[in-house]
Amino acid sequence: MSEKCCHYRKNKRGTKDLELLNHRLNRIEGQIHGIQKMINENVYCNDVLIELAAVEKAIQNLSNMILEEHLYSCITDDLENGKLESLDEIISLFKRFHK
Repeated sequence: MSEKCCHYRKNKRGTKDLELLNHRLNRIEGQIHGIQKMINENVYCNDVLIELAAVEKAIQNLSNMILEEHLYSCITDDLENGKLESLDEIISLFKRFHK
């Protein structure tokens, strides 16, 4: 993900970045639909739980991608421009991630 994402608190992602994020979201959506089908077909609980864990991991990976880009672009820019309140934003995000 190469372009700045939060210029004036608006997302400015390039076409390639949007395609990558949407591809991951579509894959997660497919996994969710698969789990719904498994439940409707009374698939063994253990198998459903394994798929749920895979979705959790996929969502975590997507979150990490977006967080990394946010740190490298938005937060770096804010700190270089003396906007130290961005540190509070990051601390709040990390607290939310580690609940």
